[in-house]
Amino acid sequence: MKRLLSIELQKIWKNKASRILTITYFVLLSFIALIASIKFDIGIFKLNLAEMGIFNFPFIWHFNTYIAAILKFFLAIVIVSMMANEYIYGTLKQNLIDGMSKKEFILSKFLTVVLFALCSTIFVFVMSLILGYSFSSYTEFGIVFSDLEYILAFFVKLIGFFSFCLFLGIFVKRSAFAIGFLFVWNIVEGIAKGILTFKIFPDSSTAEKITQFFPLESMSNLIVEPFSRLSVIKNIGTQIGVNDIKDYSVHLSTIVVVLVWTVIFMLMSYKILRKRDL
Repeated sequence: MKRLLSIELQKIWKNKASRILTITYFVLLSFIALIASIKFDIGIFKLNLAEMGIFNFPFIWHFNTYIAAILKFFLAIVIVSMMANEYIYGTLKQNLIDGMSKKEFILSKFLTVVLFALCSTIFVFVMSLILGYSFSSYTEFGIVFSDLEYILAFFVKLIGFFSFCLFLGIFVKRSAFAIGFLFVWNIVEGIAKGILTFKIFPDSSTAEKITQFFPLESMSNLIVEPFSRLSVIKNIGTQIGVNDIKDYSVHLSTIVVVLVWTVIFMLMSYKILRKRDL
């Protein structure tokens, strides 16, 4: 496994575009810390995001993983390009000629996906600890390390999403088309969700029960938006008569759904590669 992973990392690092995108991704992750410096002072309207409690433990685990997940598209481009370059530069065929099996080839790609997800998760975990201890009003051990399920959800979400991108890269073979297909699929899921929610099952929760099994929707459900959890937002909602009934929890069932999709994407990737004439 170490040999397979080493081969993939060399390919990525020697590609200038992939190298720049990877570095940019982790640099942008570190910019989450700059949110603490955002202040608005317009007349009587004053807002300091750090003082709103976004970096308080344990809320910070939810907030940082949600924001960091938005940036995953940078690594998605790297993963799609990683696969597309195999066809463009003929490295896939060369690897197979050198004795690598197609199963080992897919395994090497999946190990790269897991490594990217793991590095991102560790980075967000460490950064959240630093920001939390710097700004949080609560630093008791029990509070600091509660809600760590968001870190697990973030890791699973990245693995599932990157596996989908890898599948698209193998299926389409061109990075631009694969990224385009990803956005089209996202739109298709949105349209399907809208039809199910407002047309077919407008007065029940059936639509939600169905759409939770969509690949991108299931990944999105792992970490729901955290902003309405803030006390200032809740107070505004209470004043206008809107009660917060959203479920912010990370559910094991959602994790299982994403992991099942991950297995499906990898099996489909291997099946396509095994049958395709290279």
